Amino acid sequence: MGRSAPVEHRNEVAVVGRVTGAPSVRTLPSGDDIVTWRVSVDREPAPARGEPTSRRVVDALDCVAWTAAARRSALACAENDVVEVVGSLRRRFWRAGWGARRAGWSRSVMDAGRTS
Repeated sequence: MGRSAPVEHRNEVAVVGRVTGAPSVRTLPSGDDIVTWRVSVDREPAPARGEPTSRRVVDALDCVAWTAAARRSALACAENDVVEVVGSLRRRFWRAGWGARRAGWSRSVMDAGRTS
């Protein structure tokens, strides 16, 4: 098999959905502020897997705004707003209150804004 040209790696995510609760500011132990919120995105039912087509299925996606501009954009959103969120997918690790190591995925937001 021949070598092909290098492919540029990218991590880009764009999501359009409904804000499920007011975005909230949290201060990390480092002193940095972040804004967190959740966006609910309707998912198409999958009749091939036996899911009824009348059942509403959603994906609830955690979003985190790290930069000042992204935090301002996130805080301008309110519960039930339909928004577009643009950023990247990040896996993050932290220690739970009892010392256990935890991991999860979140959307690291570069920009967010209402679509309606």
